Amino acid sequence: MTAFTNTKTVKTTCPYCGVGCGVLATPRPDGSVDIKGDPEHPANFGRLCSKGSSLGETLSLDDRILHPQIGGKQADWPAALDLVAETFSKAIRDHGPDSVAFYVSGQILTEDYYVANKLMKGFIGSANIDTNSRLCMASSVAGHRRAFGSDTVPGTYEDLESCDLLVLVGSNLAWCHPVLFQRVEAAKAENPHMRVVVVDPRETATCAIADLHLALKPDTDVALFNGLLAFLADTDALDRSYIEMHTNGFEAALAAAGPCEINRIADETGLTPHDLATFYTMVARTPKTVTVYSQGVNQSVNGTDKVNAIINTHLATGRIGCPGMGPFSATGQPNAMGGREVGGLANMLAAHMAIENPDHRAIVQSFWNSPVIAERQGLKAVDMFEAVGDGRIKAIWIMSTNPVDSLPDADGVASALEACPFVVVSDVSHAVDTVAYADVLLPAAAWGEKDGTVTNSERRVSRQTPFQLPPGDARPDWWQICEVARRMGIKHAFDYDGPSAIFREHAGLSGYRNEGARDFDISAYSDLSRSEFDTMQPFQWPQKEGEGRKTTRFFAAGGFYTADRKASFVAVTQTVPAVLGRRYPFVLNTGRIRDQWHTMTRTGKTPRLSSHIAEPFAELHPEDAAATGIAAADLVEVKSPHGSAIVRAQVSERARKGSVFVPMHWTDQFASKGRVDAVVGSEVDPVSGQPGSKFTPVSLQKLSCDWYGFAVLREKPADLQTCYWALAPAHGGWRLELAGKSEDDITGLVQSLIGKDAELLSFEDASLGLQRVAGWVGDTLAGVFFFGPEPVSVSRQWACELLAAPATTREDRLAVLAGRPPADMPDKGAIVCSCFQVGCHEIAAAAEQGATTVKAVGACLKAGTNCGSCRSEIQSILDQSFKETSDEAQIARAG
Repeated sequence: MTAFTNTKTVKTTCPYCGVGCGVLATPRPDGSVDIKGDPEHPANFGRLCSKGSSLGETLSLDDRILHPQIGGKQADWPAALDLVAETFSKAIRDHGPDSVAFYVSGQILTEDYYVANKLMKGFIGSANIDTNSRLCMASSVAGHRRAFGSDTVPGTYEDLESCDLLVLVGSNLAWCHPVLFQRVEAAKAENPHMRVVVVDPRETATCAIADLHLALKPDTDVALFNGLLAFLADTDALDRSYIEMHTNGFEAALAAAGPCEINRIADETGLTPHDLATFYTMVARTPKTVTVYSQGVNQSVNGTDKVNAIINTHLATGRIGCPGMGPFSATGQPNAMGGREVGGLANMLAAHMAIENPDHRAIVQSFWNSPVIAERQGLKAVDMFEAVGDGRIKAIWIMSTNPVDSLPDADGVASALEACPFVVVSDVSHAVDTVAYADVLLPAAAWGEKDGTVTNSERRVSRQTPFQLPPGDARPDWWQICEVARRMGIKHAFDYDGPSAIFREHAGLSGYRNEGARDFDISAYSDLSRSEFDTMQPFQWPQKEGEGRKTTRFFAAGGFYTADRKASFVAVTQTVPAVLGRRYPFVLNTGRIRDQWHTMTRTGKTPRLSSHIAEPFAELHPEDAAATGIAAADLVEVKSPHGSAIVRAQVSERARKGSVFVPMHWTDQFASKGRVDAVVGSEVDPVSGQPGSKFTPVSLQKLSCDWYGFAVLREKPADLQTCYWALAPAHGGWRLELAGKSEDDITGLVQSLIGKDAELLSFEDASLGLQRVAGWVGDTLAGVFFFGPEPVSVSRQWACELLAAPATTREDRLAVLAGRPPADMPDKGAIVCSCFQVGCHEIAAAAEQGATTVKAVGACLKAGTNCGSCRSEIQSILDQSFKETSDEAQIARAG
């Protein structure tokens, strides 16, 4: 890492989820960066989650792409850019504009998105540009457009705090949007009337604040909310005036919903009639209701219908656009919203204009002064890679995303890229599985080096400001796109002197021929100077030219963006979820965990974030585990017709019977076969094109190995060839889970990973099949291995800490082989609080000493006092501790 000469604190924005937290980054002379939450940013008011807090630990250059490459060999920028421009131009000449494609990302900035969309749609003349936001928010976009006539998020974060009833649907807010969850926690503590309902098949960490958890059958949300609509009608909880004045289609939607037959709805959703009636009554009696929904709604083959079923209930009650009321889509990526604003999706135009609308096409083409404009929607993500595979697309440029791991049927995506004549990848890290398929690899600027804007879930535009220079030859994405455009002969339209010029143009287009006809308007910023851009404060759109700054909600008094300015109720019906057969009897659900992000190219660098969960897992119900012969910590093969993954079994009552949850983050960089999207099918929502990542029929089978092991190593292992392995960083080295067959040369494996110069010490218990081997170079531990015929039960946290412990005596070395901490060093247990590295055993011990609340545990151990992401897990440990104490008391009384 390079030392900094400028140590001025810079205000920027976190690059993780759609909350859009403000960050204060202060470079230090030694090359490190101090990270704090920005107390003045209106998204987080100084709060940061575990991922945001650890951003300074992810800035190492060990895996950075520093120079352009052609065919795997270093090249210079002119050669790489010339080749990209020539190859794309030739494909367009020979096969037409639809023979090329861009696949971009919610990780790039709005300015990058804008020029990519402009080049593809306005100058190449194709709409074959799509984004990985298709995988998370496309159904929300489609639902908004069907109901509102525009992709408008009506409310603000404040609504989540000021409501009296918060309904969280398919949203594990505690882990996926932690800072927003902290704001809700604080609001609930201050408002004794506030209630929270969680609608989710799993009992997630978010359920810690739930007054009611509705663990419905997967993909039955439409039945739930159609039943609610009927209940509202039956109990006279409708706002007839709002319906009459501001909407169309209510009667058709109500007819499609059917009668409110609680027993029938209970059967469809798997909920009890009592819980359904309780939920429906809560909504009917609570005017200030907000419904937050996220990937559990969107990532479905009927996701758009789910969105509209939710919106229908808010339109029917007029609970929209007012403080503490409305449907609210929580976006997954830092700039998914910015991408939607500039037309990053294949079925949209810039400035929230519609590609199917000839007037909108004329507006955009006129503003850009472009020779052509795409006249029909392009290929959406899944279709795009199918076209890559069958040869329709001859050249594709992938920017800042990892489709080999993140798209459904991921092995099929890899095969498609292998067969594609020309693949360009712009990224920051060599540790991205997609990089292996690049004919041309372009080094991109990373967070901390990027300069531009992002938009969060509540329509708030914030600056992402650089505080360090890009290393090597790395360059911003907008610069790369503009340089290729110039080489394609399009010079005048891409002659920007920096991101501020692109932002001004973007703002200008938003107000061009608008006159209130479109929701997205930031024309107040169309004359921004470069210095004003550099000091621009976060603002929420719309901000029209000539109007003062304000916070805006939409639709309280109508004013929708349809032809007659009325909202549309959408008649939706519950589709029958996919049939589970004998071959694939379980439902696979994928998603995020608390401390990792996407495919771990950033979060996978820091030991702190891997200390909570260090390997891929399958969470399944105890009855399902028993039926399949799977025990906790067994290895499990999760298999579908599309592919398979091998993960660790986590048996939990929190899982819904018949369902299995596997996180999405693991790649070939971190596990032997942890890419769960290789298992997920490519079926999509017919309206939005979003894949159904929450529902894939799968089988579960225990993977039997002859030996199992755990190791802590000083150096990162390479070329592991065992049946199973999972790798994660540890302080001072690496931790490794592994398993194999009897024919494996364990001695050779140990020697190769510890190093031939290490002095070895071993212990073996032949009767139990246990073996432990450690090696030192001087007094420094090079590595220690623990082997057994079953998954080894050694304390992982203690073993990782051995890397920091010198061993100067034989007694010290023998203690390493003991496999457990000494009596005077209690075992922390699995890490719960990543910020302060507090383990579950420490929390349980504090509870035994009288720390009976989360606040008391924080006072004792600091756990939960920084980012707060672990508080729900701390509460679970306290609950379990109280239960065990109560059970013991009952046994004592019975005795």
